[in-house]
Amino acid sequence: MNSITIKEFYQDILGDTCPDINQFLTENINKDIGHFNVFDISEIYRTSTSKTEMPYNRRTYYKISLINGKNKVEYADKTIEIEDCAVLFASPKIPYNYTNQCSEQSGHFCVFTKDFLPATKVGLELDLLPVFSAQSDFIFQISTEQFHQFESIFLKMHDEIKSDYVYKYDLLRNYVMELIHFGQKLKPIKPIENTKTAASRTTTLFIELLERQFPIENISQLLQLKTPADFAGILGVHVNHLNRVLKETTGKTTGEIIGSRIFQEAKILLTQTQWNISEIAFTLGFEEVAHFSNFFKKYSKQSPQHYRELLIV
Repeated sequence: MNSITIKEFYQDILGDTCPDINQFLTENINKDIGHFNVFDISEIYRTSTSKTEMPYNRRTYYKISLINGKNKVEYADKTIEIEDCAVLFASPKIPYNYTNQCSEQSGHFCVFTKDFLPATKVGLELDLLPVFSAQSDFIFQISTEQFHQFESIFLKMHDEIKSDYVYKYDLLRNYVMELIHFGQKLKPIKPIENTKTAASRTTTLFIELLERQFPIENISQLLQLKTPADFAGILGVHVNHLNRVLKETTGKTTGEIIGSRIFQEAKILLTQTQWNISEIAFTLGFEEVAHFSNFFKKYSKQSPQHYRELLIV
């Protein structure tokens, strides 16, 4: 699974209609305010070669979308069917797939980096807000009246970003926070019933998250996801549900799959590097060499040092 940067986002949706993306992005970054921008969805569809589908990827930016049109969103084990109006709060924590189901699309969306909303300026930690948590049902069905309420904020954003007001980005932060607080009062759209496709998708996402951590290429590269709970948190599902899905689709538990992959990487590092056992243990997520040794013996019936010495001979 790739990580999509804010620059790649612009390249994807604007393509040749954005003449100089680097200059476009650095204007805000150089002012040490992060990055923010707002778009009209109907204008994007009219003037660009934007894709009708955004595949599973981890975004490195945040996005708030006000949607008017038929669309489908898939994430973890859930599929959300948007029939009319909805608002979506996307964060780097939740990879998702977005597909429009009709040509008539309207609304607005804004994108921003974490630096745009630092706790020192808004008084809140962005990743601790409910709509941006890994457990968030981040898509909300709204009425036509609510759509217009959200839209009034976006329209103010459009006007402000074009203005010469010296403090316009401070005002834009307030508008973003207004969207967030409005969204946190809503109820999420109910996902459709889980299917075999959803189970397969969850399995695929889990494997992609696991494999993305490898190969280990230097001793400062540490595993970030090491336990079933770590993966369940990123995927936005309960750890028991993840374990059940993987057992059904692979015949193995979450812990067994993780352990097997770490053991495979351990063998590679023992045979293809000159790192000492302590360094290998540390980069694979073991705080104590003894823990790593016990783990390795569980799979190979021999210690890491003995395994290495046998191969060298």
